[in-house]
Amino acid sequence: MKPFMDKDFLLETETAKTLYHQHAAGMPIADYHCHVSPKEIFEDRRFENITQVWLGGDHYKWRVMRSNGVDEHYITGDASDREKFQKFAEALPKAIGNPMYHWCHLELQRFFGYTGVLNGDTAEEVWNLCNDKLQNDPNMTVRGLILQSNVAMIGTTDDPCDDLEWHKKLAADDSFAVKVCPSFRPDKAINIHKPGFAEYIKKLGEVTGSAMGCINCVRKALSARIEVFDALGCRASDQGIDYVPYRPAPDEEVTAVFKKAMAGEAVTTEEAEKYQTAVLLHLGREYAKHGWAMQIHYNCLRSVNTKMFKQLGPDTGFDTIATYSCGKAICGFLDALEQTGELPRTILYSLNGAENDLLATILGAFQGTEVPGKVQLGSGWWYNDTKTGMVAQMTSLANLGLLGNFIGMLTDSRSFLSYTRHEYFRRILCNLIGGWVEDGEYPADMAALGAMVEDICFNNAKRYLSL
Repeated sequence: MKPFMDKDFLLETETAKTLYHQHAAGMPIADYHCHVSPKEIFEDRRFENITQVWLGGDHYKWRVMRSNGVDEHYITGDASDREKFQKFAEALPKAIGNPMYHWCHLELQRFFGYTGVLNGDTAEEVWNLCNDKLQNDPNMTVRGLILQSNVAMIGTTDDPCDDLEWHKKLAADDSFAVKVCPSFRPDKAINIHKPGFAEYIKKLGEVTGSAMGCINCVRKALSARIEVFDALGCRASDQGIDYVPYRPAPDEEVTAVFKKAMAGEAVTTEEAEKYQTAVLLHLGREYAKHGWAMQIHYNCLRSVNTKMFKQLGPDTGFDTIATYSCGKAICGFLDALEQTGELPRTILYSLNGAENDLLATILGAFQGTEVPGKVQLGSGWWYNDTKTGMVAQMTSLANLGLLGNFIGMLTDSRSFLSYTRHEYFRRILCNLIGGWVEDGEYPADMAALGAMVEDICFNNAKRYLSL
C-alpha cells in the first residue's frame, strides 16, 4: 500500500517520478485565468483564520458541505468561522474520489506543513496550526503565498467598466515582481437576453463618455476600454457565454435588436444571437489587433436553483453542466475571423467534457503561424478539473492534436492557496506521459520529455501570452 499523498503522490512509474521531480515541480506558474482580488494583492492582505482563506468565497467547498446536509447557516450564513470550519472538516472525509480532498490536503501540506488528515476529530488541531501560521508567519500574507508558490503571472477577471484602480497601483509598485494582469470579461455587454443588460450598457456609456444608441456605439465603447486594459498589460480576454452563437446580420438589424433591448423589451433567441455575433466578431478582431488570447468558456447552466439564487445571488454553487451543441457555430465564428486574417489566439473550454473531441478537431482546422498551438483546447474547466477530467482533456488533445503545444493549467479560483492545483495537474500530466513511455508508446528520451513537460507547465503559456 502506498503512503497517503507522499512525495510520489499520483506518480505510478519511474518515468513519471523523474519527469515530475526533475522537470515539472520547479517550473514557475502562469495562472492566466483566475478570480483572485487585485485589491488584496496590492494591500497584501493577511487572513485571520483558515476559514477566511478557504471558505470565504469557494463554492466548490460549499457544494461539499451542502451535499453532506449542512445547513446554510454554517456555509454562507452568520455562523462563526470556527463553526464553519468544523462543518467542512466533518464533510471532507466523505469526498473520496473528489479532487477537493486532494486539493485541501495539498494546501495543508505545502502552506502549513500539516501531513495528517483533516476530519471532524482533527479540526481543532488543524484550526490552531493554520491560524497560528496565518497570523504570525511573515510569509503567509497574500503576496507571500503567491511568491512561495513560484507564481510568475496572474491574470485576474475584470469587467470592462472596472476603473482598474488596483491594477494601476500594482503596475506602479516595483516591490512586487509578479505580473498581475487584468483580463477583459465583457459578458454583460454580450448577453443582451439576460437581466440587467440595459442598465449595464448605460454604465458602459457613462464610463466611456459615449451615447449608446446603436451597435457601432457598443463597438466603440468596448474598443475604448480594450485600449485601457491593454495599457495595463492585459494579455487575455474571457467570454463566459451559454453557448457560442453565429448568426451574422446587417448592422441595421442588429441596431434594431439593441434598441429593443434598451427599451426594456424582450428579445427572441434569434435576435439575441444576431447581436451577440456582431459583438463577438468585433471583440475577436480587437483581440487579434492587440495580440491578446480570446478565451471562450461555454456550456454552463447558471443559477438553476431559483430559491437559492434569490437568497444568495450568482456564483454561489448552483451552476451545472449544460448540453448545448454549437460546433457548427464555433466553426462559423472562427472562420469569419480567419477569412479576414483577424482570428486571435483562441482558447476554447466547454463545461461539457463530452465535447473534448469536437473541440480538439476544430483546433486543427484553424491553426496559424503566429505561435504553435494558436487555437487551444482549454484545460479541464470547473467540473472537469478532476483527475479523470484532466486525463480525458489531455488524452483528447493528444489523440487529435499536439499535446506538446498545450499551454497547461489555470486555477480558475478565488483562493490564494489554490496554486497547488497546478501541482495536482503537473503530477497527473507526468503520470500520463510516463505511462505512455513505459508502455513503449513513446521513446524514453528524457531530455526531450523533460523539455516537453517544462513547456506544458509554463514555457508554452509564457510564449503564447507574450509574457
